[in-house]
Amino acid sequence: MKRLFVLILMLASGLVLGAAAQTSPDATAAPTPAGPAKVAVIAFQTAVGQTNEFQRNFADLQKKYAPKRDQLKVMADEIDSLTKQLQAQGDKLSETEQASRAKTIDDKKKQAERFQEDAQNDLQGEMQETYNSVATKVFDVLASYAQQQGFTLVLDSTPGQQQAPVVLYASGNTDITKAVIDAYNLKSGVPAPPAQPAAAAPRTAPSTAKPAPAP
Repeated sequence: MKRLFVLILMLASGLVLGAAAQTSPDATAAPTPAGPAKVAVIAFQTAVGQTNEFQRNFADLQKKYAPKRDQLKVMADEIDSLTKQLQAQGDKLSETEQASRAKTIDDKKKQAERFQEDAQNDLQGEMQETYNSVATKVFDVLASYAQQQGFTLVLDSTPGQQQAPVVLYASGNTDITKAVIDAYNLKSGVPAPPAQPAAAAPRTAPSTAKPAPAP
């Protein structure tokens, strides 16, 4: 069975999942000031993911989906228990009883897999909405900041983004990621969320292997 809430674990460690993240909004054309070009770089997806607003909304999503995570654990524990019982009693059961119990286990595994898939799709959909909502506003702050600082070009250096340019070198004063995060947090007025405890690794469901029927 696939692992549930991998997205949560990745984001909790400070990363923004590529599946939940979109490319930054299209830049709005602005008059090009005279003089030499002034270039800056920003890890846009990182900036969005590290804003206080996104972290707060993400924490809310964690709380919202905690009951489903707990329910999946209950389902996995039940499958574990039934599987161990069948393995321990297999040689004492008739072939018919073995087949019946094996079918019950398979049905419960399929039910758990459907539950997991639905929960994961719902979570990813809400993560997409959460990201897009904040990203649009972060981009507005980025555009204002770039104009105020006189940047003529801002490159997105988000790691792993295929559309992003490859930045081979950038001096420290050209990376405006933190500056934009700070500017956005100030504008949004959202305080930094309290530190979240480390998420526990999700359980892996038991193997789908069945005990061989008694000869």
